[in-house]
Amino acid sequence: MKVLVINSGSSSVKYQLIDTENEKYLAKGLVDRIGLKNSKLKHQDAKGNKNEFVGVINDHQMAIEYVLAALVNEDYGVIPSLDTIDAVGHRLVHGGEHFSGSVLITPEIMEVLNECIDLAPLHNPPNIKGVKAAQKNLKNVPMVGVFDTAFHSTMPDYAYTYGIPYEIYKRYAIRRYGFHGTSHYYVSRKYAEINDKDINNLKLITCHLGNGASITAIKNGKSVDTSMGFTPLEGLLMGTRSGDIDAGVLFQIMEKENMSKDDINILLNKHSGVQGISELSSDMREIEEAIENGNKKAELAMNVYNYRLKKYISSYAGALGGVDGVIFTGGIGENGPITRAGALRGLDFMGIKLDEEKNKEIIRGKTGFISTDDSPVKVMIIPTNEELVIAMDTEKIINESKK
Repeated sequence: MKVLVINSGSSSVKYQLIDTENEKYLAKGLVDRIGLKNSKLKHQDAKGNKNEFVGVINDHQMAIEYVLAALVNEDYGVIPSLDTIDAVGHRLVHGGEHFSGSVLITPEIMEVLNECIDLAPLHNPPNIKGVKAAQKNLKNVPMVGVFDTAFHSTMPDYAYTYGIPYEIYKRYAIRRYGFHGTSHYYVSRKYAEINDKDINNLKLITCHLGNGASITAIKNGKSVDTSMGFTPLEGLLMGTRSGDIDAGVLFQIMEKENMSKDDINILLNKHSGVQGISELSSDMREIEEAIENGNKKAELAMNVYNYRLKKYISSYAGALGGVDGVIFTGGIGENGPITRAGALRGLDFMGIKLDEEKNKEIIRGKTGFISTDDSPVKVMIIPTNEELVIAMDTEKIINESKK
């Protein structure tokens, strides 16, 4: 089955056309700056041939039109016609308590997605725009929604419940949901495959570290706790997000700085985290360079980032009652030896022995071990492949719907 995977953001659309038979992509790309000047489409085929176009792309429907045109282009396209696309898989961020797995998108499902907008006002609206745009351009192609939150639906109630009145939780569905579910799912299964282990007998800690970052405790293949919460703001320090913070701090800042709730939302999501502490950048490469040049605020940002990560790894080992493996993925997880080392040093007591040389060597999309050969807990770098998870889930849901 040839599945077009779409990840629709507020001003971007990422896409991959995947052949589920061999689990390889035929083409992938990004439409960026939708609705802004100098909108751009970057398109690449499986052989690495790249094409780039700059123009006016007013909305998500036009963006999808550009994507489809690129896929069937006579010079650089990868399929003869749009009829070759068997299904579309959409990455959807928040399914609330409605969805514990992927679903065939129907008018009824679209209504429920709209009901979930309050839970993810920054993410769900552009996701829904992507679905509607794809439906208009591919009218007879079945579509599936794959939720970031679904993998975490197995968390026990004591892990997802906040210390607020229970009636308020039930009224507004305020609880921990967790995100990056497809990534945590993929790398945990890949770890089991590489090590020839049964995922149902493993205790794993997966660290998805990018501009957004989360960590998950996985027991017997199921998520039992995760760092992101009701929104993607909670948990680890991130590129521009604060992560865990005392709620009382918000009241203090709002009063002293005369900020509205919208102001504080922007402050914590866009101007905090690594960028906020360093007053320099959210890019770890720039932070590392600044540290080498003696920048103390950059060093502090790095230390806070690594320390938060170490705390979560340690606490999740306790929650799991031991750990068999720790996995790093995402842009920083795969390419940040300084962060990995900072998060793992001093964890010998829980069976983690870091091989410093291996840790420095494994970067840029490589898979491998960074623990010593005699380390009781194996530590791995595994590049994530969320698009493949979405494609395979889409195929599964489509086939089930035909029975």
